[in-house]
Amino acid sequence: MLHQTIKEIMALEPDGREITVLGWVRTKRGTKGTVFLEVNDGSRMANIQCVFDSPAEETATALAAATTGASVEVRGKLVPSPASGQKVELRAESVKVIGAADPATYPLQKKAHSLEFLREQAHLRPRTNTFGAVARVRNRMAFGVHEFFQKRGFFYVHTPLITASDCEGAGEMFQVTTLDLDRLAQSGKPVDYSRDFFGKPAYLTVSGQLNVETYAEALSRVYTFGPTFRAENSNTTRHLSEFWMVEPEVAFADLNDNMELAEAFLKHLVKTALEDCAEDLDFFDKRIQPGLIESLKGVLERPFSHMTYTEAVAELEKHAAEFEVKPYWGLDLMSEHEKFLCEKIAGGPLFLTDYPKEIKSFYMKQNDDGKTVRAMDCLVPRFGEIIGGSEREENYDKLIKRVHELGMKEENYQWYLDLRRFGSTPHSGFGLGFERLILYVTGMTNIRDVIPFPRAPKLADF
Repeated sequence: MLHQTIKEIMALEPDGREITVLGWVRTKRGTKGTVFLEVNDGSRMANIQCVFDSPAEETATALAAATTGASVEVRGKLVPSPASGQKVELRAESVKVIGAADPATYPLQKKAHSLEFLREQAHLRPRTNTFGAVARVRNRMAFGVHEFFQKRGFFYVHTPLITASDCEGAGEMFQVTTLDLDRLAQSGKPVDYSRDFFGKPAYLTVSGQLNVETYAEALSRVYTFGPTFRAENSNTTRHLSEFWMVEPEVAFADLNDNMELAEAFLKHLVKTALEDCAEDLDFFDKRIQPGLIESLKGVLERPFSHMTYTEAVAELEKHAAEFEVKPYWGLDLMSEHEKFLCEKIAGGPLFLTDYPKEIKSFYMKQNDDGKTVRAMDCLVPRFGEIIGGSEREENYDKLIKRVHELGMKEENYQWYLDLRRFGSTPHSGFGLGFERLILYVTGMTNIRDVIPFPRAPKLADF
């Protein structure tokens, strides 16, 4: 049987029952007469306090080795705690050091560590309050994703990580090959992809959308949730080379249906975070992003606003002097513009629709004006874009024309085009970058701090 977690123990009545605590030492203080050991196992933010009164010589010797970072087993009785802020504590009787942590070399001593330093200790940083909280919130949000879609009759589809097509058409993809690159470089000959593993160029996917669309055209309501990859040379606080995407797709759904689904989805996740991650969000509110909880509650209070891209640009142009990048029609809006629209114009979450087709992907349904597509971005205060999606172009002739306009290889998308030839339907979907969601609900400011092991340009450690 698995041992009790500290979260489970701290929910028990302090009736003197015998308890065994397993975890890692956060702090140790006191004198030879009374020693206080704070132990945490990651199951919740709070530590359990283990109090040793006049420990025997054998216990005192073990306590000497129970330094910060060491894993320990502490036995004793669960009793009421006289200290404020905690209901129970352990009247400890014995301690066993399971794994020592040399205080001379253990990197996470009891002091403040910068987030930059902790990125260099990605294998140890989950033991800190900040990253333990991030991990717990990330876990609950991942479960919340499945919870939302499964309750609404969606089917979870596992889309491939290796692909021959580029969903976004941007060409920023990691190539997958078994060819001997050193030998190729020495030969000076052109690459013969027929000798490669897949017989043609293959890449890590930037999105599961194109593949999951095929299942929407058979199962009606589907979603994929998995890792995606982008070889974009961006060293920013909002970009990763490996990240997770949530991508639902719904047959017989138009743009309005899509926005209703996206709003319900985001509200579900925010509500779940507020209700089930209250202890961790309280930490983030106090230590990372003051006002976080009130900001998240605001998402739930009223319907999201709606505005077309053209209307948004007109509003932004009225305040052009306030922006580093001057707004104009045709601009792919920057984060500063998105935040302004949410916070100053809409006063809350906002859907922007009908973007210029030149700044959006080839598969988006074209409007009758010939200039815009039925795209939507969901913008939220403090953050900007958190969801992007569209109604998909279901007309074969229009879609293949767009493929040719962008110089894409038709043969790589023939299977996708076939969906428009055999029982085509209106359908819509969106993508939510999972790490961006975690940034938003935790108030963390660097995307490398909300994924266990970040991958970015020149960064593939651990």
